[in-house]
Amino acid sequence: MSEPVEALLFDLGGVVTEVDFARVTSRWAAHAGCDPALVAARYSHDEAYEKHERGEIDAAAYFAALRRSLGIDLSDAQFLDGWNALFGGPIPGATAWIEQACAGLPTYAFSNTNRAHTAHWRPLYAEILKPFRRVFLSSEIGLRKPDREAFAFVAREMGVPMPRILFFDDMLANVEGARAAGLQAVHVRSNADVTAALARVLATS
Repeated sequence: MSEPVEALLFDLGGVVTEVDFARVTSRWAAHAGCDPALVAARYSHDEAYEKHERGEIDAAAYFAALRRSLGIDLSDAQFLDGWNALFGGPIPGATAWIEQACAGLPTYAFSNTNRAHTAHWRPLYAEILKPFRRVFLSSEIGLRKPDREAFAFVAREMGVPMPRILFFDDMLANVEGARAAGLQAVHVRSNADVTAALARVLATS
């Protein structure tokens, strides 16, 4: 039987805010004058990507790695333009359940992200992120989901035992990583998954 939930932890992209990586590869392809499908096929979340998200390399080093892996010779400014095309607006309906969550339990966010992206989305999402007690970022803590150490670090900072944290993420690998670390977790495919879980948890809190 699950332990009582004492705190909530939310992913951002795909749960709170809209993201679409197709916009990124399409923008890069437009700058390079090539087929977007070619760029998309060559792109992967490789070792350089993960290092960038842990803050181990900066944007310039990551873009240099992309020149090699994608085979396109864009400037750093062109790569950054495409890189930041990832973000859309807040997911419709998210503001309502964020208010509900924050009114009911201590509520936090945890995002795998990099410093270049953070500089772009912090002002973009300032209002919707205000209610969260703290937003943990992989590039700031040097750890990323789905690694156990990342969840352990965040739980310690929250001051809540891992089995009493309910985590929400749209990436199944992150959900599975959270569960393996001892958290309770919800795989988010729509707002309905969030609202149903909140209704269940907040009714007993």
